[in-house]
Amino acid sequence: MTVGNAGKRRPLPSLSQLRAFAAVAEHLHFRDAAAAIGMSQPALSGAVSALEDSLGVTLVERTTRRVLLSPAGERLAVRTRAVLAEVGALMEEAEAVRAPFTGALRLGVIPTVAPYLLPTVLRLVHDRYPALDLQVHEEQTASLLDGLAAGRLDLLLLAVPVGMPGVTEIPLFDEDFVLVTPLDHPLGGRAGIPREALKELNLLLLDEGHCLRDQALEICREAGREDAPVTTTAAGLSTLVQLVAGGLGCTLLPRTALKVETSRSNQLLTGSFAHPAPSRRIALAIRTGAPRAAEYRQLAAALRSALRVLPVRVIEDDPYGQSPDAA
Repeated sequence: MTVGNAGKRRPLPSLSQLRAFAAVAEHLHFRDAAAAIGMSQPALSGAVSALEDSLGVTLVERTTRRVLLSPAGERLAVRTRAVLAEVGALMEEAEAVRAPFTGALRLGVIPTVAPYLLPTVLRLVHDRYPALDLQVHEEQTASLLDGLAAGRLDLLLLAVPVGMPGVTEIPLFDEDFVLVTPLDHPLGGRAGIPREALKELNLLLLDEGHCLRDQALEICREAGREDAPVTTTAAGLSTLVQLVAGGLGCTLLPRTALKVETSRSNQLLTGSFAHPAPSRRIALAIRTGAPRAAEYRQLAAALRSALRVLPVRVIEDDPYGQSPDAA
């Protein structure tokens, strides 16, 4: 119990009340908020009203047409989310101490990694951590980082660096890019291609929002290309490669995607770049200070060992000093 300014004893808010208010603050709609947290609408409305009574302030302005947060509601919604996040961290910490590598693990993966690495990841988890409930979410980088910050996701598998405060990166491997061309292209099948060759190519890219697009543009800038080589774009690597097979241009593929994507057509050739080839780094990303960080680092160590069969350069110097056998 707590005491207000007038000496009136007020009950402490319950977690149920805080969750109800946080849902209303997010959705600004009682029905949608109730559905999001699995609560009936009358129960949710009652929980928010009870929270208002406990705090002695009006949090929500209810009208016949819309739901708005009051000025006090705007301020306290931020603190409410922080309290719920800390409670969630407490439960995670207890679960990690009680039984490591059990329970749910919400893994976010970028689209240019998911089809090529997930078979290895899923096989590892199935064989080594059978009690772990792995839940996979394929999204673009910005969405994954938002989900990690909000607590919707626990662990990310993506290209780094992400340059986001509060995120710790656990590197796994580096992989080179290769040039994919139509059969009649003069660079098709060549080795030792200089990066400067990218200045003259009709390069096909992924749509905006894909980190691989940004990486390709950065490689072009490093090669001395000033313009953005964008005439045709695609939503995924499979479509991109088929456009190359149709003669519309060339593209860059990470080596892990090469076998899967080029096996669908006999109208393609691949070329490799001169050393040092353009490359990208793939890592796990976690919230800095995550309660299950030790588990995630052990998982990263096991993944490094499992990924050696792929055409990548596994990063041996683990910044956390974790050996694969430690998992």
